[in-house]
Amino acid sequence: MPASQHLNPKSDIEISQAAAKRPIVEIAREKLGIAPENLEPYGHYKAKISMDYIKTLKDRPNGKLILVSAISPTPAGEGKTTTTVGLTDALNHIGKKAMLCLREPSLGPSFGMKGGAAGGGYAQVVPMEDINLHFTGDFHAITAAHNLLAALIDNHIYWGNALGIDSRRIAWRRVMDMNDRALRQIVCSLGGVANGFPREAGFDITVASEVMAIFCLARDLDDLKERLGNVIVAYTRDRKPVRARDLKAHGAMTALLKDALAPNLVQTLEGTPAFVHGGPFANIAHGCNSVVATTTALKLADYVVTEAGFGADLGAEKFINIKCRKTGLAPDCVVLVATIRALKMHGGVKREDLKAENLKALEAGMANLQRHVENVRKFGLEAVVSINRFSSDTETEIKLVQESCRKLGVEAFMADHWAMGGAGAADVARAVVKICDSGKSKLKFLYPDDMPLFEKIETIAREIYRARGVAADKSIRDQLKAWEDMGYGKLPICIAKTQYSFSTDPDLKGAPVDHIIPIREVRLSAGAEFVVAICGEIMTMPGLPKVPAADSIDVDAEGRIVGLF
Repeated sequence: MPASQHLNPKSDIEISQAAAKRPIVEIAREKLGIAPENLEPYGHYKAKISMDYIKTLKDRPNGKLILVSAISPTPAGEGKTTTTVGLTDALNHIGKKAMLCLREPSLGPSFGMKGGAAGGGYAQVVPMEDINLHFTGDFHAITAAHNLLAALIDNHIYWGNALGIDSRRIAWRRVMDMNDRALRQIVCSLGGVANGFPREAGFDITVASEVMAIFCLARDLDDLKERLGNVIVAYTRDRKPVRARDLKAHGAMTALLKDALAPNLVQTLEGTPAFVHGGPFANIAHGCNSVVATTTALKLADYVVTEAGFGADLGAEKFINIKCRKTGLAPDCVVLVATIRALKMHGGVKREDLKAENLKALEAGMANLQRHVENVRKFGLEAVVSINRFSSDTETEIKLVQESCRKLGVEAFMADHWAMGGAGAADVARAVVKICDSGKSKLKFLYPDDMPLFEKIETIAREIYRARGVAADKSIRDQLKAWEDMGYGKLPICIAKTQYSFSTDPDLKGAPVDHIIPIREVRLSAGAEFVVAICGEIMTMPGLPKVPAADSIDVDAEGRIVGLF
């Protein structure tokens, strides 16, 4: 357990529900200078920021951008979101004006394996149960917009198919924001003539939807509508693309998303303003909160802390090669999150043995952290390491990690924000400010726009995952070449693979080298403007574990939600 947890035995949700939250209109006015008329409140503690107000900020200078990433995740836990929250509170604690930008949690993990995603302990955004469940309805709007397009495709075919869509080449699947493996592959339109033409289809989880990716990369409402119109939904028999605009779908989809596009403002337990907006998965999508939220925050605060999903290999790589490439954003500092427990697991220790001191395993597990540090530097960025403190950490283990990091040329700080809030991460905050103010980070991309698509995949596999090569059938290479011929050759790559390893084997911990990255499928996201390479056995519709988190979630006699993380 994190240090001092024995003094604070409450669960995350109990801490959240006991917090003395301030009205969100006060947080907006006092911390960000936003008047109440520029807010659309969702109750007392949540609000959306007016898009008209956001337009008035365009001439303000940008603050410093801090990207929080992590080592490869393990069941031992790393605490990346908790660190993002705690670090932002810590920046305010040392006298800086800071706010944070997070992704909205998906219902899939909330009811599945991972649990909630609003931070933990005394480093949380609140109201935690709202954020982890329906929040302001953004994900429902994204799901509805996506499935509206799916319905319009089948409806167009039913009423004569004037566009000549080949029902065998429909690329647009349906989505829902829940883990349901039974829907991965389906046959739809059964039951007779009135129900249309039967065909194979399937479902992805909402956070893997291209609409979600577009939502998070769009700069404004006009950009959102343009990108939605560019979505390729199917092909004709002679392989010509059919786009959402051909079905006249993009206007209605934009109407469903208009209100959702405004960023959601909430607060941390310490009253720090936070945007929680958008939420693509990093293992199957690009893993970043919305561009609208990030760029708006940079106009409102001197320091903005955001996170990229999972480890730096998946999350930070996409944050830089996709989000930064498309927006001009550039991190001034990267924080790599780790725990001594997780490092020992990367060194071969079983979960049940993690409390015992094991310097040999810890030293071996440091190879994973070292790999992530090296990868961050490949992007020209300076890093600091934040080690989440647990009560089982020994002084000898702490010293080993800090000395090992020093040899890598990075500083490592113990952080106890879980138990102490912002004060527990003050050392990390001071180190981050020092790096930001130094101006040493000079962003560079891993590959140029004009590199062929397959070579981009190979470059990521070689440089980030240290793979010996990429395995892909001729059909995949031919598909990539066809997209290049269609004018999509300059798009970046979005790797979809397991988050648990640099390889595609989730059980291969540490820092493996010379493995092969198998490409199972490629998908063109023409509206989001990237190409997805699906690797190994990763699923775009996850399944529930044997004992899902849903088993423990309930509502008590007073109407309070319990058991949610």
